[in-house]
Amino acid sequence: MSASATVPDASPPAAGAKAPVPRSAWTRLAACTAAAALLQLDGTLITVALPTVARGLSVKGSSTSAVLSVYFAAYALLLIPGGELVDRFGARRLALTGLVLFALGALAGALAQSFGELIAARVIQGAGAGLVSPAALAGAVSGFPAERRGAALGIWGASAGMSNLIGPLLGGLLTVAFGWRADWWALVPLTVAAAVAIARLVPRVIHSPSPSLDGAAGPFVNRIVAAATVIAALTFGVMIGAFYIAEQYLQRVAGFSALGAAAALVLVALLVGAAAPLAGKLVDARGEVLATVLGFLGTGIGLVVLGIGGVPLDDVVTILPLIPVGLGLGMLFVPVSRAALNATPQASHGRTSAFLSVGRLLGAAVGAGLAGVALSGTLTAATVHHTLLIGAAVCLLVGIPSSLCLRSASLAAPARARG
Repeated sequence: MSASATVPDASPPAAGAKAPVPRSAWTRLAACTAAAALLQLDGTLITVALPTVARGLSVKGSSTSAVLSVYFAAYALLLIPGGELVDRFGARRLALTGLVLFALGALAGALAQSFGELIAARVIQGAGAGLVSPAALAGAVSGFPAERRGAALGIWGASAGMSNLIGPLLGGLLTVAFGWRADWWALVPLTVAAAVAIARLVPRVIHSPSPSLDGAAGPFVNRIVAAATVIAALTFGVMIGAFYIAEQYLQRVAGFSALGAAAALVLVALLVGAAAPLAGKLVDARGEVLATVLGFLGTGIGLVVLGIGGVPLDDVVTILPLIPVGLGLGMLFVPVSRAALNATPQASHGRTSAFLSVGRLLGAAVGAGLAGVALSGTLTAATVHHTLLIGAAVCLLVGIPSSLCLRSASLAAPARARG
C-alpha cells in the first residue's frame, strides 16, 4: 500500500463542498482533548502549589522550579520516540500506556517524603506525558479533513484554556484546604477518567500503520513543521516563564494566598479559552499566518504594558493589559498545529505532533528555568517588570517574523480544499 493511501485528504472534496465530519470524529476529539487537557491541568495545578511545597519539604523557593523543569525535560525526551511509536502501534495504545505512567507518577508524588522523591515522581509523570501528548493530538484530528482541522484544533485550544482556568483554582483550593499533596492526589482519578474515555472512544486503528519507521509516509520534518515547532517553543517559553514568576511574586511578595494568586490569573485562562475557537475559524478561512501574527502582537503589547516600571502587578488595573495577553496566547496554538499537521501525511502525524510538543516543552523548560534564575536573587516588582519586558521582546521581535514562515501552509490549505 502506498503511503498516500493512508492520508484522508488525499482525495479532496469537490469545489465548494465541505467534507462531512462523522459523529465518531467528534467523540474521538473529545476523548483525546480530555487526555491532553489533563497534561495542561497538571502544569497549572502544580505551579500554584510550589511555594507550599518549598515550605513543606524545607527547600528554597527558587529550587521548586526543578519540579517543573524535570517534568518538562522528561516529557520532551519521550516525545520523539513516543511519536514514532504512535505511528507504528496506534494512538490508542500509546495514550493508554502513557496515562498509566502518568497516574503512577502522580501517586508517587502524593506520597513523596523528600524533595528528591518528588523530583523522581515528576520524571515518571513527564515520561507518561511524553507518550500521551503525540497520541492525543494525532488521534484528535484523525477524523477531520485538512480544511476542517482548524475547527477541531480550536476546541482543543479552548480545552487548554479551561484547564488553565480550572488548574489554578483547583490547585489553590486544594493547597489551602488540604496541603500540597492533595494536588497530586487529585490527578489520579482524573487520569483514570481520561483513560476510560480513550479506551471507549478512540479506535484501535486510526490509519493503516507503517510496516517500518523507515518506510513511513515521507518526510515529516519540513520547513513548515520546523517553523511551527519554533513558534510553539516561543509561545510556551513566554507563557510558562511569565506565569511562574507572577505566581511566585503574588504569593511571596504581594502576600496573596495560593488561591488568591490563582484567581488573579483566571482572566487569562478565560480569554485563552475564548480565543482558541475563534482562531480555529480564522485559520480555516484565512490561513495560519494572520492568526499567528495577531497572537504574538496581542501577547507582546500586553506584556510591554505590564513590563513598564510603576505599573501595578497586584491591582485591579492589572486586568487591562492581561486582556491582550490572554487573547494573544489563545490565538497561537491552533495555527501552528494546523500548519504542521496539514504539511505532513496522516501516517506521520504521531511524529509531527511529537515535534510540536518537543518545541512546547523545551520552551516551557527554558521559560521556567530562566524564571528560576530571576528568582534566585531578591524578588521585587522590578524583577517581574524586567522579565515581562523580555517576554514582550521575544513575541514582537522573534515571534512575528517567525510567523511569516507559515505562509506556504496558509496558501496551500485553500488549494487542497479546492482540489
